[in-house]
Amino acid sequence: MGTCRYPAEFRADAVALVHSSDRPVSRIAEELGVNAETLRQWVKKAADTAEHSQSSPPAVAAPAQSAKDTEITRLRRQVRELEMERDILRRAAKYFAKDNWCESLQFVEDHRGAFGVKRLCRVLECSRSGFYRWLAGAEARFARQLADAELAEHIHRIHTDSDGTYGSPRVAAELADAGVRVNHKRVERVMRAFGIVGVHLRKKVRTTIPEPSATPVPDLLRRDFTAPEPNTRYVGDITYLPVRDGQFLYLATVLDLCSKRLAGWSIAGHMRTELVTDALKAAALTRGGSLDGAIFHSDNGAQYASKDFAQVCADLGVIRSRGAVGTSADNAAAESFNASLKREILQGRNSWSGPREARLAVFRWVTRYNTRRRHSSIGQISPIAYEQRSITLTTAA
Repeated sequence: MGTCRYPAEFRADAVALVHSSDRPVSRIAEELGVNAETLRQWVKKAADTAEHSQSSPPAVAAPAQSAKDTEITRLRRQVRELEMERDILRRAAKYFAKDNWCESLQFVEDHRGAFGVKRLCRVLECSRSGFYRWLAGAEARFARQLADAELAEHIHRIHTDSDGTYGSPRVAAELADAGVRVNHKRVERVMRAFGIVGVHLRKKVRTTIPEPSATPVPDLLRRDFTAPEPNTRYVGDITYLPVRDGQFLYLATVLDLCSKRLAGWSIAGHMRTELVTDALKAAALTRGGSLDGAIFHSDNGAQYASKDFAQVCADLGVIRSRGAVGTSADNAAAESFNASLKREILQGRNSWSGPREARLAVFRWVTRYNTRRRHSSIGQISPIAYEQRSITLTTAA
């Protein structure tokens, strides 16, 4: 069959197809609709022509043309590489936003099939050996994630049971009591990872109104807020409880410095002396009707400096102690307690809807505080549990 019926361009494309394919010439010829032998002749003729051109002296312009083609090929290859790097960085944007080395390695793992590990590590500026070490630890990492998720469930239950107030130290103590052996640093990490947050400090509002004419009373504590045993040293203070429409209730407290137990407390809509005397009398009832010989320390507020309060202290056998005027650090233990109380019962709210809600919130919190809430300074147990332990040890001795 002649070749005149096939254009030169068609014959050249057919020969190129044969050279670029591993399939038999007969199959390619069948697809092109030409005789197989004719296609072989075209291939042979093209080879002869190429051999002849190689034996002939090259044209003067050939070297320049070859160098130009080489440069174009190099630039095209460079453009393709840059386009791939651009695609890598676009896909990695959400990983980079986390600014986490492990997330970058996870990106390499997720896209290694599309771009290759070598290229990905070069673009992301991470070590290939580090990636393979990270990959080898995938099974252990997955097991740790499952363990963290299980621990987070325990933590969430404890956090919920504490009305959302417990931070990592108390949660760790609660877990230890339940037989779950876990380091407090891991508890902190898991709480941070799962968004479980304890209650933080609130801004303090001053409620102390000094009494200029008060009879001086010595500071018997001198900022030593400890006690050798329960019912020997107490501190007290007044704090406000915000109610809607700009109104307030006021809470007076009597805190045992040994066990951290709130032995007495009183709530009223005023800050008269009865507020603090009622709290002290309540503490006396808690201790069997007497506080004989116990020290009660307060600030220099008008209520604590009044004659009526001095008389109640004398009736109950209480020894009075007061810090310096204008120095909150001299009564830091009482102020810290009040701050914790309001922080944990308000939990970010500005106020309660009414007096009844405020009273119930305080009552509920105080009950939990004395019976269940853990305190770091007494070994992460509750105040009443600490007192019971003290009684047991004293009896055994």
